[in-house]
Amino acid sequence: MLISCVAYENGRRTGDIPISEIRAARGRPGCFVWVAIRDPDPGEIEALQSEFDLHDLAVEDAQRGHQRPKLDEYGSTLFAVIQTIEPAGSELHAGEAAIFVGHDYVLSIRRATRVGFADVRTRTELEPELLQHGPAYVFYALLDTIVDRYFPVVGAVSDEIEELEEKIFSGQTSRGHIETMYGIKRKLMTLKHAVHPLLEVTGKLFGGRVPPICSGLQDYFRDVHDHLIRLNQDIDDLRDMITTAVSVNLSLLTISENEITKRLAAYAALVAVPTMIAGIYGMNFQYMPELQSRWGYPIALGIMAAIDAYLIYRFKKARWF
Repeated sequence: MLISCVAYENGRRTGDIPISEIRAARGRPGCFVWVAIRDPDPGEIEALQSEFDLHDLAVEDAQRGHQRPKLDEYGSTLFAVIQTIEPAGSELHAGEAAIFVGHDYVLSIRRATRVGFADVRTRTELEPELLQHGPAYVFYALLDTIVDRYFPVVGAVSDEIEELEEKIFSGQTSRGHIETMYGIKRKLMTLKHAVHPLLEVTGKLFGGRVPPICSGLQDYFRDVHDHLIRLNQDIDDLRDMITTAVSVNLSLLTISENEITKRLAAYAALVAVPTMIAGIYGMNFQYMPELQSRWGYPIALGIMAAIDAYLIYRFKKARWF
């Protein structure tokens, strides 16, 4: 679905144009076109392919979707795939933005992405002196916005881990926490798959040989790269934290189960002593100690109580109770 088709000249917006006027607008000096579409069908992409002379391999990737984040050069044009990450209840929703960049056009295609890029358009139009750099600056603004949107997602996951740790160390350990932790680990893996490949993408845009279309904007792309390094490190730290939390939770569960086992063993020992003595006296032999004595029964009960009292003392000293 076509969202917008806007022409820019010398860093300023000239207005919305129909698809049929794209070629005429591109022919004017200092002018470029930014076309934004969402969840297109193959026919729409094929129409734009002929309009912008897009490479077949790039168009195939844009149509197929579900690509790993990457940056490909086709002559003087660029094709980038960037994953978008959005919260969706207790899960993370991964979408995709495919961006074609030429010397006089930008074509942005987003799939399965709820939040659009209207704010990016507003931002760039408020900076005409930077927009004079042309489509490369629009590409930077899109990339920078997508990367910035990762930060609150990572922050939310971090808060979720901290809340879970508080529950664990407050004695609320349970097997259900382990399932929650694995859910968090899946979120971090989703973020890792989106962020880590972009380090290579942005590295191509400011260091060494820079695509000619992006020359003059190396400092801006370096800033995005720095953000990605920070995000990648934060994700790695959170993955270490969740791995440690899983181990701690399992250890605390094991300790708790051991405590229960010790208590049950102690109770069994307390019951075993009277049972043993009563069992001996239940054998009905004629010659038993104190069998004919008037105080035999109280003495036997007293011995049972004394032994159990001593066992209770020893168990409490050993902290089994």
